[in-house]
Amino acid sequence: MKKKIFTALLLLCTLSVAAEAQETEKSFTVEVSNTWNKAKADEPVVIKLSEINPQFRVRSAVVMNDNEEIPSQLDDLNGDRRPDELAFLVDLPAKGKKTLTVTLSSAQSDKTYPARVYAEMLVSDKRGKHVPVQSVTIPGTSNIYNQMHHHGPAFESELVAYRLYFDHKQTVDIYGKFNKGFEIKESQFYPTDEQLARGFGDDVLMVGGSCGVGALKGWDGKKATHITPVATLTERIIAYGPVRTISEIEVADWQYQGSELNMTNRYTLYGGHRDVFVETFFEEPLKDEVFCTGVVDIKGSISYSDHKGLIGCWGTDWPVNDTVKYAKETVGLATYIPQKYVKDEVKDKANYLYTISAKGNSYFTHNITFTSMKETFGYKTPEAWFAYIREWKDELEHPAVVKVKK
Repeated sequence: MKKKIFTALLLLCTLSVAAEAQETEKSFTVEVSNTWNKAKADEPVVIKLSEINPQFRVRSAVVMNDNEEIPSQLDDLNGDRRPDELAFLVDLPAKGKKTLTVTLSSAQSDKTYPARVYAEMLVSDKRGKHVPVQSVTIPGTSNIYNQMHHHGPAFESELVAYRLYFDHKQTVDIYGKFNKGFEIKESQFYPTDEQLARGFGDDVLMVGGSCGVGALKGWDGKKATHITPVATLTERIIAYGPVRTISEIEVADWQYQGSELNMTNRYTLYGGHRDVFVETFFEEPLKDEVFCTGVVDIKGSISYSDHKGLIGCWGTDWPVNDTVKYAKETVGLATYIPQKYVKDEVKDKANYLYTISAKGNSYFTHNITFTSMKETFGYKTPEAWFAYIREWKDELEHPAVVKVKK
C-alpha cells in the first residue's frame, strides 16, 4: 500500500514538473491608448502579473513593439522573491495607441538594458566608508539619520535626483542638475569641488522641518506634524531600474489622532521623468484621520494654487547653511493631490499645504515634481514653471489606458 502511495505521489510530482517545463512561456498582447490631446513621452505602463495568472514562476519578460524590443523590468513589491509587476515606458501620439506583445518566461535572462534611473542607500561605517544596504529597520526611539550617508535613500532619473530623510521628518529633499545624466553614484549627493568644476549639480533646497517637496505629514489643525511616535521605522529600496526605481518608508504603530497606524509611503521615479508618483498604504481602512502635504514655503517665494489639489511655488534661498562656499539657488516646486482626497487648502509657517482625508480607504496617492534654475533644459521663470505644472496635472489626469488581451 505504502509503495502504491509513494508511486502515485512520485507520478504527480513528475507530471507537475513536466507541466511547468512545457509551459515555460506565456505571450499576450497589450493595447496602450492615449486619451490626452497631446503626445506622451515615456508614458509608464504597469502590468500586474496576478491579472495575467501565469502557471509558472516568471523569471524574465520581453516586450515588443513590432520588431523593436522595449526595455522593461520585473519588480517584486512584497519581498517574496517573485515578481508582482512588469513595468515599461512607451511614447504615444496624441489620441493614439500602440499594440505591444509581451512574453513572460520561466527562464532566467542575463539581458541588460541601458539604465534610465539609479538608486542607492548607504550606511557609513567607523572608517568612513559607505556600505550599500537595501533595507534598514530601527526602533522608533532610535536615530541613525547621521549614520545614513545622504541621510536615506537617494534616487535619480536623467533629469533630477531626490533623497528621503531617515528620521521622523521623512522629508523629501532635491538635487538639481545642470545637464541631463546620472551623478548620484559618483557625487553621492555631496559633489566635491572637482566635481562641481566639471559641471555637477548639487543640493538645491533648504528643507528644515518642512515637507520639502511632497513629504506626507500629520496635521494638528494648525500645522504639519512629523511621523512620530512609532514603534519601528523602515526605509528600503525595492527596485533599482533600469526603467523605474522604487523606495519605501514604512512605520509600524504610529500613534496618531486616536489610531495606531501601520503605514507605507512608496516613491516611484521613472526614466525620463522629473516627477515622482507617491503611494500611501495603510494596513487597515482609515477612519477620520487627516494628513497633509504640499511644498515648502521658500523665503520670499511666489506661490500658485488651482485650489483643486495642485500647489506650487517658485523661490530663491540658500540651499545649505554654508553661505560662503555656496550660492543661493532658485527652484520651482509642485505637489498634486487628486481632488477626491483633498479636504482643505491650508498654510502653516513652513509650508503651502492641502489636508488629505480618505475615510474608509486604505490607500491614497499624490505626485511631486521640481525644477532648478541650474538646468540647461528646465524652466527659467515662475510663469513658465506654473504653466508647466498646470499641464503636468492635466497629463496626470489623462493616464494611458492599458488593455491586456490574453
